[in-house]
Amino acid sequence: MLQALVRAIQLPDLRRRVLFTMGMLLIFRLIAHVPVPNINPDSLRQLQEALSQNQLAQLLNIFAGGALQNFSVAAMGVYPYITASIIMQLLQPLIPALQELQKEGEQGRIRLNRYQMWLTIPLAYLQAYGQTLTLERSVNPTGDLTQSLFRSPFDIVNNFLPTFTILTSMVAGTMLLVWLGEQINERGIGQGISVIIFGGIVSRLPGLIVQGFQVSTAGDLGTILGIIGFLAIALLTIVGIVLIQEGQRRIPVQYAKRVRGNKVYGGQSSHIPLKVNMAGMIPLIFAQSIIIFPGIVASWFYRPGGEGFGNQVAGFFYNTFNPTGAGHGWIYMLLLFLLTVGFTYFYTLVLFQQQDIPDNLQRNGGFIPGIRPGKATEQYLGRVLNRITLAGALFLGLIAVLPFLTQTITGVQLGLGSTALLIVVGVAVDTMRQLESQLIMRDYEGFLSR
Repeated sequence: MLQALVRAIQLPDLRRRVLFTMGMLLIFRLIAHVPVPNINPDSLRQLQEALSQNQLAQLLNIFAGGALQNFSVAAMGVYPYITASIIMQLLQPLIPALQELQKEGEQGRIRLNRYQMWLTIPLAYLQAYGQTLTLERSVNPTGDLTQSLFRSPFDIVNNFLPTFTILTSMVAGTMLLVWLGEQINERGIGQGISVIIFGGIVSRLPGLIVQGFQVSTAGDLGTILGIIGFLAIALLTIVGIVLIQEGQRRIPVQYAKRVRGNKVYGGQSSHIPLKVNMAGMIPLIFAQSIIIFPGIVASWFYRPGGEGFGNQVAGFFYNTFNPTGAGHGWIYMLLLFLLTVGFTYFYTLVLFQQQDIPDNLQRNGGFIPGIRPGKATEQYLGRVLNRITLAGALFLGLIAVLPFLTQTITGVQLGLGSTALLIVVGVAVDTMRQLESQLIMRDYEGFLSR
């Protein structure tokens, strides 16, 4: 990896791509410190305390590179764009017009991307309003203006213009980050949106590690052994993520010979690479978002030590859907594990149906040896995909609950969640693969020029 990076820096065109990517990440970090209009700087300390008690807000803060705790214009990161892309992928099998656009090649992809951008804007406004209102109520439950996050009340009805200005600045920040990601796609190295998320997580990583060790360090032998155990588990987890992300089952494919005029086409052998984890990080995001949501809603109504049936019901949901809930942590971990496994199968099936591999093979004269084309090929690929997805789903489920298990075993608490770790490792591997492919292409060009 280091050799590939050194060779890339030595080549002028690749050096420009690497430096351009770093420049875009630097701009992202600058944007993450630009506050929204009408912010009250004195309330940011209370905001950080509120974030420490909200699991979903902590996850979004890590993805945004700490921009949420600063309440900058980039507080939402690129999460609305990711949500829009997931919705578009789920809608494509259901809407025939979107299926036709997917089959139109580059022009269809451009139109789908345009629809995705349009969908991102209303989703960003909804997330900005819900996210800001939730944090405002967490910091200022009594509605006292002196404790508010803003200099004037956050009220879309009675204080429309200042509130709309805040929301619009947050949406503009998200769209600017999406534009930076597209620039990285065109002129840099790596997948732009993933690199932006990667930059945000990595920027928070040193502080999270120091904070976790400061909280856990007591100076005794048990703590030192716990830290060593934590580092060993982290290293094994990274190795496991790389193996699962790169693991694939290669299905052999044979293409029949076809004669057109005086030329013979086909006759060669190839393979279909079915990945063990085709769904990537999406099932983890789905599972964590869904399982955290009931606890967040319950926290609005639950008052510790309060009486009444409603407060007891709210307390049950608050403790059940909270990893630190009193006596209910194992329920949270079990539900998170099952949801992650279920969403992995669901999302993998959606992606597999979009690729339409059996029909594409049949149209191009390809077949799997020993398997009839058409329906039989589809059933065979489905069986193979179900078997290899089981390993990927169980691994993702284990990754989802691994932070809680690691904290129980070692006593070291680290704010970096499993989703963030999966993103960091996956983006790093994917970026290095793209860099190596660029180097190989230039090696061939040099060989041909000689």
